[in-house]
Amino acid sequence: MKKVVSALLLPWFLSASNDPLSLSQALEILKNNNLEIKTATLEVKSAQEDIDKTTGLHWGKLDFTQDVARSNDAGNVFGFKLTSREATFGDFGFRDFSLTNPNILTVKPHDLNYPKDQNFFQSKLRYEVPLFTGFAISSYTKVMQEVKNIKTLDKDKVLNEKVFQLKKSYYDMALLESSIHNMETILSNINSLEKTTKTMIDVGYAKKVDLLEVKAKKGNVERLLVQMKANEELLYHYISFLLNEKVDKIELPAKEITEPYISKDMVLDRNLDIKQATTALELKKNMLDANEASYYPTVGAFAEVATADNTFLGNANDHKAYTVGARLTWNIFNGGIDSANIEKAKVEELKMHSQVELAKQGIALKLAKIRTEIKSVNQEIKSLKKELDLADAIYKNYEARYKEKLISMNDVIIKQSSQIEKILELLVAKNKRNEKIFELEKLANGEN
Repeated sequence: MKKVVSALLLPWFLSASNDPLSLSQALEILKNNNLEIKTATLEVKSAQEDIDKTTGLHWGKLDFTQDVARSNDAGNVFGFKLTSREATFGDFGFRDFSLTNPNILTVKPHDLNYPKDQNFFQSKLRYEVPLFTGFAISSYTKVMQEVKNIKTLDKDKVLNEKVFQLKKSYYDMALLESSIHNMETILSNINSLEKTTKTMIDVGYAKKVDLLEVKAKKGNVERLLVQMKANEELLYHYISFLLNEKVDKIELPAKEITEPYISKDMVLDRNLDIKQATTALELKKNMLDANEASYYPTVGAFAEVATADNTFLGNANDHKAYTVGARLTWNIFNGGIDSANIEKAKVEELKMHSQVELAKQGIALKLAKIRTEIKSVNQEIKSLKKELDLADAIYKNYEARYKEKLISMNDVIIKQSSQIEKILELLVAKNKRNEKIFELEKLANGEN
């Protein structure tokens, strides 16, 4: 109960606080607030109701029936009186006969053929229960249980995907903030260079075209900063969408993630797609059992109590009646339909065996691909860091040489462009690395 209350109050406390939202807090909110996860959870509950509905067939059914009728039909009136235990010899029309009449057999009993209108009230309670269904009910219950298991795995896959998207958004934000900081440093350097250029123009050591080149580069960096900040705003919108609540401040995680150790066996054991294929195989096996139930007879029993009168519950105890019985039904021949259904179920089971194996091989291939991509991007990041360090050093060197009038402003701008290019390339590479690591975790059911 404490966990439920905490889950319900957590979003309220977080929204009431001005502290930045940490990733761990966001993950808790995600599990409770995300609309797609809620929908998937309701699908699981719906599947549980199907199980309860199928299991309920074991207990049979109890029906109450209340009949209310009025008729002057001869058969109905006579039947009403018999059912109500009130029939007399007079109801057969005996008063129309005379023992001295030689034509007694030719006389039509008027009271029997033309009875007066009769009211009829019958209250009936009937209980029916299956005793043996050829294991059909238990087989269908297992089928429904496997359907629920598949729905549960669907929910886990939705959760897994949303966790992946939330983590990636947080780390994308961290990398974006780092890139914005680097670009702001470059903009600060350009502002300094702009002041230096203006001073050098005043003393005749630089030309106005140098200043125009600096301003053009400054405008380019400012444009990149605007784009980065717009992407930052979009990321906040997306995080808010995932959490189904407004988020405008988060606690940035470390910019680089340690690659988790996840073996091939761990992935094959935990992967949700493989689990889903295996569950579907069990479902096909149970469907085969359910189809084979058609070869067996079914046996059911019933018990019924009733009372009837020309008024509602009139003389109920005196007019009560009961019936108990059983019925066996066995389909001997139906044109080979049952046999065809069973053969089809066997084919579906064999096909599902192949799909399970295919799922395992597909996941193993995807695992190898992700690992190769992580290895490649790790090398790319290592190389880009060195290239960025070199670009920074070259830019500083060119800036100093420009001040000494050894090179032109165009040379400085070219080196600064190379510096910016390496920053953006490094951002893309780090984003790709984070994405691949999160994909690796998602492949192993989000576990690391």
